[in-house]
Amino acid sequence: MATSLRIDDALKGRVQHLASQRRRSPHWIMLEAIQQYVEREEARENFKQEALASWEAYKETGRHLTGEEVRTWLNTWGSDDEKDIPGCHE
Repeated sequence: MATSLRIDDALKGRVQHLASQRRRSPHWIMLEAIQQYVEREEARENFKQEALASWEAYKETGRHLTGEEVRTWLNTWGSDDEKDIPGCHE
């Protein structure tokens, strides 16, 4: 799908300069930038939706782990005494 973008001369020059330094086309640089932005924003939105779902589940059930419980558990990762995730409580 062909799409046109209007960018100011300063940004266009920066893209062309970077493309030259990287031995890529300006088109490749712009596609890469858009792809990385969309992936980052999708991940941010997924994180936000998971957080909202977790908050709703907490409000419905009251089940949770404290920050200290999570930190203690995570601190065992990669050690000889690695623990399983603790159970949630009310």
